[in-house]
Amino acid sequence: MKFKADQTAQKLRGGYYTPQKIADFTTKWVLGKSPATILEPSCGDGVFFQSIYNNAYRPDAEIVGFELFDSEVIKSTERCQSLGFSHFSIQEGDFLEWAECKVKHKELLFDAVLGNPPFVRYQFLEKEFQLHTENIFKLLDLKFTKHTNAWVPFIISGIAMLKPGGRLGMVIPSEIINVMHAQSLRTFLGEQCSKLVVIDPQEIWFSETLQGAVILLAEKKQDATILSAGVGIESVKGYDFLDLDPEALFVNTSSINGETVKGKWTKAVLNKNEISLLDKFVHHPEVFLFSDIAHVEVGIVTGANEFFLVNNKVVEEYCLQKFVKPMFGRSQHCQGVIYDEQQHLANIENELPVSFLYLDKEFNELPNEVKDYILYGESQKLHERYKCRIRSPWYKVPSVFSSKLAMLKRSHNAPRLIFNQYEAFTTDTAYRVKTKLNIDESKLSFCFLNPLTAIYAELEGRSYGGGVMELVPSEIRKLYLPLPAELDFDLAELNHSVMTKTMEECLSEQSIAIFKPMGFSEGECQALMSIWTKLKNRRQRNAE
Repeated sequence: MKFKADQTAQKLRGGYYTPQKIADFTTKWVLGKSPATILEPSCGDGVFFQSIYNNAYRPDAEIVGFELFDSEVIKSTERCQSLGFSHFSIQEGDFLEWAECKVKHKELLFDAVLGNPPFVRYQFLEKEFQLHTENIFKLLDLKFTKHTNAWVPFIISGIAMLKPGGRLGMVIPSEIINVMHAQSLRTFLGEQCSKLVVIDPQEIWFSETLQGAVILLAEKKQDATILSAGVGIESVKGYDFLDLDPEALFVNTSSINGETVKGKWTKAVLNKNEISLLDKFVHHPEVFLFSDIAHVEVGIVTGANEFFLVNNKVVEEYCLQKFVKPMFGRSQHCQGVIYDEQQHLANIENELPVSFLYLDKEFNELPNEVKDYILYGESQKLHERYKCRIRSPWYKVPSVFSSKLAMLKRSHNAPRLIFNQYEAFTTDTAYRVKTKLNIDESKLSFCFLNPLTAIYAELEGRSYGGGVMELVPSEIRKLYLPLPAELDFDLAELNHSVMTKTMEECLSEQSIAIFKPMGFSEGECQALMSIWTKLKNRRQRNAE
């Protein structure tokens, strides 16, 4: 959980200025239809006004800008005056408050919308801004979540106020492609727009933040009854694309309709041959949706892992030996696919915090040393934390059970399904997995590590930051998993391979071992590896 008090002023206002060349490129496409009315809903210092001037525009075009901060209003106003604009209005105030009224009355006001909306989490918005955000979702009958971000309602309201055939061009977070909180937006765009193109750079354009950014080019339907052409993603490296004609790029980018518009957009990174190959694999009778073969549940929620997860030094200091159980929850605790006694003892030897403190007695029934540890926790105000204070006693953790399979919430290259041979507990940084069918857990662990499942992890998951992949239970349930009836496997050998070889080598070997018995060729297995490499490199921003 991140708190408002911890954030910088820049993050709270969401102000990250767009490089002029990127603004110029985006604006050139938006102006391609000679719009008579142009909206810039978060104009800042007016970089997009400069872009309007830099590109061919109608001198009689009416330009409307919004800006929350008076100092930026002055900058934008002065810039428009210096550029000689004769029909412009820069309004100081909350754009969403104004937009809510216009959306409510279904006013189609603009031929073009452009800009770089604020990147501010909903939880950091002032109460009145939160209210306007939620109201815009309700007015358009879109599902609302408090996990949203300010840029989402900016785009939604911008599209809602566009005239038929109008264009929106915005620089926005790359998370539009796959985060769950943007699903309402993706659905809305798919319904409202004739075509969508996302220009997806390998680089991070805003050096002040680790947040990746993309350019969204969206053209609203002339006729609402016509099906959308869908979304296309144009992956770019460097800035050479800025020399291209944005209109030609928009037209020539292949788009994918159907599930890509309604769900996450990551699949639009792939070409039609790659998608066709994936369809061939997932329709094989021995390939299953993960939700059909296993349950996924979050690990133990302690509310204070630093207190309940202890290393051997703390165990000995407070005489906790009778009150600890084995636990793991990080990749360093289990670098292979098996968690056994040998791995656990090695973790203890390395002073890793892999002992879980489980106390199920009243305070006066505990040894003095254990009481001292509890009092130490209270001196750190741990008993006042939400998860701790809503239970009694605060130090008794609920839902304590283990499963024979576990999966870490985050991974660097590809997720692993860990065979929990030692039946250790897992924290909420991992998931507990139980099979629905009479399936050998060790076989499931072996089969989980393959390029097809890794590909769908890329398609369904998201980048947590720094290229790390994160999957939540609802996303894990959508993964595809091969489970051939006839398969010779050695999990111990795979465990050794994962710890001694690269993930590329492991997945390549697994691809042949699992898919060849299912009737797939070596060429198809290699093509599957290429798709995974392409998606992984995109997430990690590596050159292919």
